[in-house]
Amino acid sequence: MQLAKRLEPLKSNVFADMDRAKALARAAGQKTIDLSLGSSDLPTAQNVIDAIAQSLSDSSTHGYLLFNGTKAFREAAANWYAQKFGIEVDPETEVLPLIGSQEGTAHLPLAVLNPGDFALLLDPGYPSHAGGVYLASGQIYPMPLRAENDFLPVFEEIPTAVLAQSKMMVLSYPHNPTAAIAPLSFFQKAVAFCQEHDLVLVHDFPYVDLVFSGELSRCDTAPSLLQADPEKSVSIEFFTLSKSYNMGGFRVGYAIGNAQLIEALRKVKAAIDFNQYRGILNGAIAALTGPQDSVTATVETFRERRDAFVGALHSIGWQVPQPAATMYVWAKLPEPWNQDSVKFCMELVQKTGVAVSPGAGFGKAGEGYVRFALVEPPAVLELAAAKVDKFLRES
Repeated sequence: MQLAKRLEPLKSNVFADMDRAKALARAAGQKTIDLSLGSSDLPTAQNVIDAIAQSLSDSSTHGYLLFNGTKAFREAAANWYAQKFGIEVDPETEVLPLIGSQEGTAHLPLAVLNPGDFALLLDPGYPSHAGGVYLASGQIYPMPLRAENDFLPVFEEIPTAVLAQSKMMVLSYPHNPTAAIAPLSFFQKAVAFCQEHDLVLVHDFPYVDLVFSGELSRCDTAPSLLQADPEKSVSIEFFTLSKSYNMGGFRVGYAIGNAQLIEALRKVKAAIDFNQYRGILNGAIAALTGPQDSVTATVETFRERRDAFVGALHSIGWQVPQPAATMYVWAKLPEPWNQDSVKFCMELVQKTGVAVSPGAGFGKAGEGYVRFALVEPPAVLELAAAKVDKFLRES
């Protein structure tokens, strides 16, 4: 049987590869500490659970949910955004519900790219960004992120020939995996660049709230792309409730942006799926419109974990920067492991049970790094650091 050639670039996936490695370690008797996946271990707020639970006994929520049936959710998303960033959003034309933001970032290339067109992606970057381009039969130009540039891309390095064939640029700050943040001035530069070169500008924004207060010039939130493009001339931004509201398993997100892009993505979505269960959107409405205490608590929990884990790594002699945002620590591997992050991660989980993500799994420029997800309490993170220390000393 011959399958489509577009599947060839999808043969390897960092999360699938580590999942197999974890399974092998468990089968060999290792008790694992899984820091490889950014899936929050924190509970969803009770008011959200209650809203979903109350929907279950309402038979009117049990059928298919089409676009017009999502009006209440779209209004809640638009109001949340306007209150947070001060930019008005039309819930009818500028908001689209998604089954997680990953659905949107993976499907948008189908609406923007023709076969052979280039997409400009961050390297390292989130794997679904590349996956969507490959499924659209597009080409990828990786924009390297270097520590000396604060893990921000240098637009001037993009070759003229590539720009001539490019249709979209994808950004994501606060950034997964590096935990880098981007100032509003960077987004303003990106908007001007994309306007000049007729590019769609995409911003994946899952960590909008996971910024530790006082670390962005005393600002508690990261800037939105649409603050740099309030007319939404070239921009679309993707949000999820997975991180701020600990709703990863509920698969609920949304896009806000240029009405033409929203309509195009809606057409792709209509050909592939309907929406998720209405009760889940009722829970999402409760999250967006209700008390935000749980968001504050989530941020403080990850701050405490960050401080504990970074301190533990420093105590074993592994000097890593303290991230100002996200739920990750991006760590440069010590020699001789800095040439093969995949080998480091495979041997680490096999010998200690500690699972982390290899930097190479996020792109070529990620080689030499690993990503730790702070999805365990401080005591477990400190135990993981001790196991890493033993592994490094004995290897």
